[in-house]
Parts: sequence; structure tokens; C-alpha cells
Amino acid sequence: MSSGSTEFPVPGKTDPLAVVESVRVYVIPMRTRFRGIIVREGMLLRGPSGWGEFCPFDDYGDAASVPWLAAALEQCTGAWPTPVRTRIPINCTVPAVDPNTAHDIVKRSGCRTAKVKVADHPGSLAEDQIRVEAVRDALGQEGAIRVDANAAWDVDTAVRHIRVLDRSAGGLEYVEQPCRTVDELAQVRRRVDVRIAADESIRRADDPLHVARAEAADVAVIKCLPLGGVGRALRIAEECGLPCVVSSALETSVGLAAEVALAAALPELPFACGLGTLSLLDGDVVDSAAALTPVDGFVTVPSEPPRPDPSLLEAHAPTDPVTATRWLARLSRVGSLLGARS
Repeated sequence: MSSGSTEFPVPGKTDPLAVVESVRVYVIPMRTRFRGIIVREGMLLRGPSGWGEFCPFDDYGDAASVPWLAAALEQCTGAWPTPVRTRIPINCTVPAVDPNTAHDIVKRSGCRTAKVKVADHPGSLAEDQIRVEAVRDALGQEGAIRVDANAAWDVDTAVRHIRVLDRSAGGLEYVEQPCRTVDELAQVRRRVDVRIAADESIRRADDPLHVARAEAADVAVIKCLPLGGVGRALRIAEECGLPCVVSSALETSVGLAAEVALAAALPELPFACGLGTLSLLDGDVVDSAAALTPVDGFVTVPSEPPRPDPSLLEAHAPTDPVTATRWLARLSRVGSLLGARS
């Protein structure tokens, strides 16, 4: 296993943004608070091959946002690998909501796998148990449940909570990012019988392959926008040697199409993917006929990337000039950093 896959494709040698023909900023409310946010913001970039999405979260600094821009430029200037499957099995996502809402989300989704957010606040274990039990009731005994702690626990807390939630679920498929560091993940993995999946330890790492070399995870959660694009994410998936789950970074259908392209191109896809996240957004920039909305637990791989609908771009444009100015300034700064790496 090498420690490579660190370079990003740069369309222009000194100014990667020279290929961008136009940009649009969007602001879309969340249906439910998720990852601490209630509004999703981002930018759509139009280039010679179509549209790409640049939407790093606020907690990503400029340097950490460089891969997001590389992914957007790959999308609007290049071509993706040939898909090996035409539809992608997905999990529904259950935020930190009450059990009745959790049950309803799962029932309405049509999915046979559910990803349940836990550890939303200190002392949440009792609420997490009830939420997981409601999800199990909605799925039945044949469905798969995975939980995501977003690195909220220390090692001992992770071990204790995983064992409790595993019993509540009647068996967990895996636990995603229970702790922050790779060393902590490795310790937890040695002490529990449930698979450990790494997310932040891959997409936010200087070396995304470290988690695999350290034998700290059983599953790799791959998000191609934070990793620099479909091509780079495919290389990381191949080099890490772990079973992969492709997951959304809460994009609109434009950016989500890149994640779907990655899932469609992986040689093997043993787990359902986290690509049913449009339901978390109160709107989209693509019309309903082209939106990457799951049906009966699957997302169909589109024959061509979806393009924004002009009326929806207008509907979701920021209402204040400050937001647009902030995103344009961010794009310029991150573009300069990306160009400097060429």
C-alpha cells in the first residue's frame, strides 16, 4: 500500500479558475438540523463540460477546501469513469430526532439500511437507544442499522456506547467514526465486535491511507468532493484496500452526481451508500425529473450529469449580497491555493 494519492488535478497551471465560465451561489434550508447546520450553502461552477459544485462546510479552512474545489473543477471540465452498475443501493439517514420521527423517516424511505446519528450531545445515550430501537422496529429484523457518532466519543465511552447500541439494534452493521484520532479508532476496533468505519479520518486527513495502514477500520467511508474528485477518490479506495461506502457531503443534485459516479465506478460495492440525502434539504437546484432522488432504496445512475434549472437557481439565490460576496471571496482564495499546488 502506498502513501500517495495526494495530488489534485488542476485544469490550469497558474489559474485553475480560468476555465470557469460562470458561478452561482445557493442557499437552501435544511429540513432538520444536521451536523449542527440549519442552512446549506455552496456554489455551482459552470465550465466547458457542465456544472460542478463547490460546497465545503464552514468548519473547513481555505487549505482544507482545496480538494472540494478540485472536485468541482474535475466535474465541470472532465469526464468520469465508465460505470459498472446502473443503480446504487442507499441507506436512509436518520438525524438526531425523536423516535416517532425516526420511525417515520425509515418507513417513508423504502430503504433496507438506515444510518442513525448518535452522540448529538453529552449524555445522549438513552435518547440514542430509543432512536435506534425505533429504527429497528421500522426496518424489521432483516434491515441493517449503522450509527454515526461524528468522532464525539473517547475510547472508553465509545466501547461502552457501542455495546449498548449494538444490543438495542439487535446487531449493528458498523459504527462510523466513533472517535477522533486514528489511534483511538484502532483501540476501539480491538475492543468491540462491531465493524468500525472511518469517515473524517479519511476525508479530513493529510494522509487518507493512514487509517488503513494502522488497521484502525473495517470500512472506508469515501466522499469524493472532500477528497478531490471522483478520480482521486477511486485511487484512495483502491489503495486503502478496505470495503467502501460512498457517502454524500450534503450536496445538491449537481454535486451528488459526482458521488453517484464514484459509487457506480467502484469495482465492488458491498454496502449500501449514503447518497439519499436530498431529503434533508428543503429544495434542490435541479428539477424533480432530473434530481437524484432515491426510489425504493436505490438511486439510478444518470446517463448524463444533472444541470441546474435556472428558475431554481433564482429561487435559492442568497437574499443578501454579503453571502454571495463571502462565497466569491472564498472561491478566489481557495483557487489561488489550488493554483499554487500545480
